[in-house]
Amino acid sequence: MTSSPTLLLGPGPSNVPPRVLEAMARPLWGHLDPRFLDVMDETQEHLRHLFGTANEMTLPLSATGSAGMEASLANLLEPGDPILVGVAGVFGERMCEVARRIGAEVHRVDAEWGAALDATEMRDAIDRLEPKVVAFVHAETSTGVLQLVEEIAAAAGEAGALTVLDTVTSLGGTPVDLDRWGVDVAYSGTQKCLSVPPGLSPVSFSDRAVALVRKRERPVQSWYLDVSLLAGYYGGNRAYHHTAPISAIFGLAEGLRIVHEEGMEARAARHREAGRYLVERLGDIGFEPLVDETVRLPQLTTVLLPERVMEDGEAGVRRRLLAEHDIEVGGGLGPLAGRIWRIGLMGDNARPDRVDRLAAALASLLPGR
Repeated sequence: MTSSPTLLLGPGPSNVPPRVLEAMARPLWGHLDPRFLDVMDETQEHLRHLFGTANEMTLPLSATGSAGMEASLANLLEPGDPILVGVAGVFGERMCEVARRIGAEVHRVDAEWGAALDATEMRDAIDRLEPKVVAFVHAETSTGVLQLVEEIAAAAGEAGALTVLDTVTSLGGTPVDLDRWGVDVAYSGTQKCLSVPPGLSPVSFSDRAVALVRKRERPVQSWYLDVSLLAGYYGGNRAYHHTAPISAIFGLAEGLRIVHEEGMEARAARHREAGRYLVERLGDIGFEPLVDETVRLPQLTTVLLPERVMEDGEAGVRRRLLAEHDIEVGGGLGPLAGRIWRIGLMGDNARPDRVDRLAAALASLLPGR
C-alpha cells in the first residue's frame, strides 16, 4: 500500500479532497437531530443550485447513481406505459432494461457509439409514439459524448411527456439547467465531478412529476424509492422514512461547499481547459480522441488507442500504469472494448498537473518505437 493515493483517472470514482474525508470522519449526529437537518437543508439548497432548479423534491438519495436511475423511472412508469429512450451507450441501454423490468412499453432511438443522439430523430419518434416518458443521458460515461438537451426536452414537453435526464457524469463539471431546459426528473452520482465518495445519488423531481406519482393507479414498485414517501423526510416535515447515511451526507455537504466556493462557471471552465489539455498532450504520443469536438465531454475523454498499445495488449498497459505509476484509467465498454480508453478528469482531478503526470507515465511505458 502506497502512502499517496492512487490517481483515479478512470470513469469514476474520482479522487476526494481532504476536506471531504475530514468531514466524513466527524462524530455522528442522529438523522433527526436539528443540527443534522440544518446540514440537510443546506445540501438540498446547494443541489438545487447545481441542478438549475427550484424543485422542492431535490435530495441526496441514500443509494448510488444506478438507484437514482431506478428511482426516476420506477416512480414515473407503470406497467404498459410507453417510454422512449435515447440510446447512445451503456447507460441508455441500462435505462431500457430498468424500464423493461418495470413492465413499460420500451421504444428506443439509437445513435452510433461515440456520436450524439439526433434531435430530429428523437422529435419524430416522440411525435409518432406519444410516450409518457422520454429518457436519455446528458453525459454518456461509456463514450465520452455530451448530449445537447434543450431540443429533445422541448419536443417531449410539447407532446405532454415527462423528460428524465441522466446527469451522473455531468453534475458539478458541466452546467445543468433543468428548469430552463424543461427536464422533469434528473439523477446523478457523487463520485464523479462532485469528488465525493460513491454512495449517494442526487435526484430532482419537478412538481409535475411528484403530482403524477401521487396520482398513480398502483403504488411505486419500490417502497424505498417511492418519492411520495421520501417527501415526508426530504420535503419539509422531516418525518422518519429511513436512517439517512449521516457520514456520507457530511461528505457531500462539504463537497458541495467546495463547488459553491469555486463557482460553477469557473469550475466548468476548469474542466473544459483540462479536457483540451489532455487531448493535446496525449495527441503528442499517438492517442486521438474518439468523439468530435462539438459533442466531446470535457471531464471524460475517450481516446482511440495507438498501434503500440494494441500490440502490447491494452489491458496489460493499463495494469502496468496502475502497478508502476499508481494511475488508473478505464477501458472501453461494449463495441468500444479493446479500442479505446476512458480517461476522467473529474472534479478535483481536472487540473493540468494530473494530465502531465499521466502523459509522463505513458511516455515511460511506451517509449518511441
